[in-house]
Amino acid sequence: MSSNLSPTDRAKFASAQKASSFVEDGMKVGLGTGSTAAWMVRCLAERVKNEKLRIQAVPTSLRTAKLATELGIKIATLDALGRLDLTIDGADEFDADLNLIKGGGGALLQEKIVAAASDKMIVIADVEKRVETMGQFPLPVEVIGFGWQTSQKLIEKILVSHDLGGRRISRRMLGDKPFVTDEGNFILDMHLGQIGDAPQLGKSLNQVPGVVENGLFINMCAVAVIGAPDGSVELQGKRSAI
Repeated sequence: MSSNLSPTDRAKFASAQKASSFVEDGMKVGLGTGSTAAWMVRCLAERVKNEKLRIQAVPTSLRTAKLATELGIKIATLDALGRLDLTIDGADEFDADLNLIKGGGGALLQEKIVAAASDKMIVIADVEKRVETMGQFPLPVEVIGFGWQTSQKLIEKILVSHDLGGRRISRRMLGDKPFVTDEGNFILDMHLGQIGDAPQLGKSLNQVPGVVENGLFINMCAVAVIGAPDGSVELQGKRSAI
């Protein structure tokens, strides 16, 4: 399959395929959202079909749920399953400490809830997503529609006290209409350039009225499975977690 892919997709597929091998029979698994996560869902579906792998999966978005169902993966709600063994998800950016920026696909709220309910989170990404300093990818912040402009102004005020490379904020659009999440909320993308203290920024953002969640995933990821265009894979994380 990978021989017919572009170099970027070959890297995504390699990381997704390797990460899917961490899933064991009987596990309860969180399924991420995004292009790399979609490859992982396909790889898991192949194992379900060919190895008779028995898993129950909690998708992090409607589109992941649709794909998993179409491919024969048994899905369930998080409330029904409770604690999960493992979540596998993509990332828009990650650093040496495996702090992440997520939400480029607009599913950051469900992704963070599912990750927090898991014993282990594995991130799958191509090598280009690894950065020395967080913030090059716009940081998504999910806000409710009511008073969203007020929420944005409050965010702009708190950003002044943080060590950032920039402070421009834009509401995410889908064509000529605002992008709306599965929960019916808006997303504000913060173009920060660099983030000096990601943990503190995450805490400050979530204190703003109207903010539902932000795309900083701090101390949640145990292992990153990093794919390269040549199909090779690198594991980054604590030795005990690999």
